[in-house]
Amino acid sequence: MAAMAAALRGLGGRFRWRTPAVAGGVRGAAQGAVAGQWDYDLLVIGGGSGGLACAKEAAQLGRKVAVVDYVEPSPRGTRWGLGGTCVNVGCIPKKLMHQAALLGGLIRDAPHYGWEVAQPVPHDWRKMAEAVQNHVKSLNWGHRVQLHDRKVKYFNVKAGFVDEHTVRGVAKGGKEILLSADHIVIATGGRPRYPAHIEGALEYGITSDDIFWLKESPGKTLVVGASYVALECAGFLTGIGLDTTVMMRSIPLRGFDQQMSSLVTEHMASHGTRFLRGCTPSQVRRLPDGQLQVTWEDHTTGKEGTGTFNTVLWAVGRVPDTRSLNLEKAGVDTSPSTQKILVDSREATSVPHIYAIGDVVEGRPELTPTAVMAGRLLAQRLFGGSSDLMDYDKVPTTVFTPLEYGCVGLSEEEAVARHGQERVEVYHAHYKPLEFTVPGRDASQCYVKMVCLREPPQLVLGLHFLGPNAGEVTQGFALGIKCGASYVQVMQTVGIHPTCSEEVVKLRISKRSGLDPTVTGCG
Repeated sequence: MAAMAAALRGLGGRFRWRTPAVAGGVRGAAQGAVAGQWDYDLLVIGGGSGGLACAKEAAQLGRKVAVVDYVEPSPRGTRWGLGGTCVNVGCIPKKLMHQAALLGGLIRDAPHYGWEVAQPVPHDWRKMAEAVQNHVKSLNWGHRVQLHDRKVKYFNVKAGFVDEHTVRGVAKGGKEILLSADHIVIATGGRPRYPAHIEGALEYGITSDDIFWLKESPGKTLVVGASYVALECAGFLTGIGLDTTVMMRSIPLRGFDQQMSSLVTEHMASHGTRFLRGCTPSQVRRLPDGQLQVTWEDHTTGKEGTGTFNTVLWAVGRVPDTRSLNLEKAGVDTSPSTQKILVDSREATSVPHIYAIGDVVEGRPELTPTAVMAGRLLAQRLFGGSSDLMDYDKVPTTVFTPLEYGCVGLSEEEAVARHGQERVEVYHAHYKPLEFTVPGRDASQCYVKMVCLREPPQLVLGLHFLGPNAGEVTQGFALGIKCGASYVQVMQTVGIHPTCSEEVVKLRISKRSGLDPTVTGCG
């Protein structure tokens, strides 16, 4: 293990380290790399899920591969290791804290099932955070080991293009290294957006880059935003007993089915999360007692409001992490409006041997599994003789709010816009999970709908499920929908009883019929 650690700490002694004093020397060294004499077959910029998947696949195919990755600390100073957003400040810590909140609900249910549990049960943020962070660190180490085992060279340096085949990396201490490659993949992802126009936003606010690494409880929290990041964070904060408010300028979960989105926020509101709708913050300032006073404008009433909080969490979107890449030196084109990288169906940029995958790319879903699959398929096309392209259609996803929302395919609004109201049939049901019955939980927002073409055999265009374990439910049906399942075929599928997922294969009532879609009994 000690030998492994020593190997992982190495930064490639045989490569050309430079001090940053003489810029001309760097350019001269770059010009020395000629076609056919590159350091690597593939250089991946970015050590997130997509970049690592691409690098490991290329190495598995026998190619010489390097990964360069550097995490710029958040404005608050939060740092993390290899693995990108998902591992460190996204999917993994989010799902674990979501699980902590779900356990709180189960503890409250326990007495109804005969468990004598003294109520209320306090939650220890420090203990949870330490356990989550330790797991994340184990994943950081695991990625390092996997790269080492596959003989992928790892450089912890900030990368920027020198030319279309050469990248300059700057290490933490200021040393520079030049790396050249035949093919280069950009997989740098994105970072949370700060509303810099709001006074005090940067000085006093945090983002999802920080919340999972706090050593102490955030206390009373204002979450600003209506994205899935905003609602997921607000959901688990409420679930572990913290006073949580969500401030939304407009609609929740833009881009998702809006009927489902409304049910998500209804459930959160009925379980303790406060919502300030139609409001935007204008100022954050620190009071003498350390609390944060937030001033906002209520666009519905035209009045100004104020409130005090311990923490303000900005969740108002993300921006591509391309600022230090010097893309113009390589000739890589970006979108003028989003600054994301433009690619074709092969993930190729405006420079044929430079590719981009994941959240940094214009028009791609910002989802870890799509970046992973895109990275693997890219490596197989480059080095494995494959011609398979990534298919971004019918990609399933789940929003891990307290009542989870899973979906695949078109929303009802998208289906109507694409096919017309008369050509779309929507089957739906309100149901009550069996586990909700004994403790008497409210199931008002447990709902499922299937969006289909009206013409037989009624091709399934989209599935939307709101309830426990939505991700597990949606994943299975996503396969059928991806393969072109029809409503008729779904209805011919035998359900597993008693489960929430069986409600999907029991959808008999259409919205057009006007009948009550509430499920009663087992039939």
